[in-house]
Amino acid sequence: MNQQQKKKIHYAWILLIALSIMVGVGKNGISTAGGLFLTPVTQDLGIGMGSLTLYFSIASIVTMIFLPIAGKLMAKYDIRLILIVSIILMAGSFAMFGFMSSVWGWYLFSIPMAIGSIFITQMAGPVLINNWFKKHNGLAIGIMVAIGGVLGAVIQPLVANLIATQGWRFTYIALGIGVTAIIIPIVLLVIRMAPQQKGLQPLGMEEAGASQNASAQQETLTGIAASVAKKSSAFFSLLAFFFIITSIASFAQHIAPFAMGIGYDIKFAGSALGAMQIGVLIGALSFGVLSDKIGAKSTAVFAMLLGLVPVGIFLTVPENPTLFTVAIGIFGFVISSLGTLGPLLTTALFGTKDYSQIYSTAAIGLALAGIVALPGYGFIKDITGSYTFVLYGLAGMFIINAVLVLLAFKGKKKLEKAGLWK
Repeated sequence: MNQQQKKKIHYAWILLIALSIMVGVGKNGISTAGGLFLTPVTQDLGIGMGSLTLYFSIASIVTMIFLPIAGKLMAKYDIRLILIVSIILMAGSFAMFGFMSSVWGWYLFSIPMAIGSIFITQMAGPVLINNWFKKHNGLAIGIMVAIGGVLGAVIQPLVANLIATQGWRFTYIALGIGVTAIIIPIVLLVIRMAPQQKGLQPLGMEEAGASQNASAQQETLTGIAASVAKKSSAFFSLLAFFFIITSIASFAQHIAPFAMGIGYDIKFAGSALGAMQIGVLIGALSFGVLSDKIGAKSTAVFAMLLGLVPVGIFLTVPENPTLFTVAIGIFGFVISSLGTLGPLLTTALFGTKDYSQIYSTAAIGLALAGIVALPGYGFIKDITGSYTFVLYGLAGMFIINAVLVLLAFKGKKKLEKAGLWK
């Protein structure tokens, strides 16, 4: 009987697959796909790229305001109710873009879309994985991002083809309805906040007896208290890291306009975004395994320095379609570190004691980046006529981020020396 139980697949793995599909479809069907609409919408409605991308900025402001509330709501209410309401807000608002004829429509509906997106694409993954996995945490996060990469490799070219053949209005509406229809059944049938709701212990916890479980849980929840962490240099370095890596990753929304601006068509842009998602897939698996083997610090520094390679290709030979596609793939590999290394760096720096509070506060850096970077890139393109200055900025940000990782771990050592890790 005991051996049968050991052979049985832990529910954590089933939840992980469902969670990965939910996050992957939400991100690629709504968030990432948004970039493919920018050029068709601006051309059709006569809107400037900077003006349209301001809706990303509004969404980021809403995210920044709502993130601290989101953590409390997840702790207080049924996760399934929260996620169902969230996907209706997120995908429903996205579908409404298909009916808009003025830029104000994007500004208005970006607000509920952002609120829903917080739970679907940002909070649910790290929080649920942290609850369900006390072992193989890095691998679980890597798998989640990797499955998102597989889904993205399929979804991005499909969206580009739909826009090319059916128009951007139809595609907005079809995506909104399709994403909702996929995610709601997943949430209802599989997603649960904690293993205890299924009568289980987290994966990696000893199951020899109640007292051992309590003891193991106590040992697992160690780290820096949120009140202390938020005042530390390590936290501010992490916050800045989140801001910069999100600013870098935000360029993904501009890849389609960048590609089309140098002569490629929307179908090629969609294929390039598909290549980016394959890079995300490989990066997610690599970073998860690397973090478990050599640590989050070394992995993060490696990722940031590798990011200089695609930027160099974009600056020197962007007109070569093969090299352009390779560069996009490497870029996807590197930006997968946002989904993989963000949560892992938080755990490595501050432990699991107050993880959700620390992560949700540090994630404000993600929102701040969206406020500045997404419309910023659009306005730079409108003013200069190209993305050249943006690319030089990306190169500088990769270097700064590598330094920030080192500073964050230096700050962690100070906290440990002060005896604040408990």
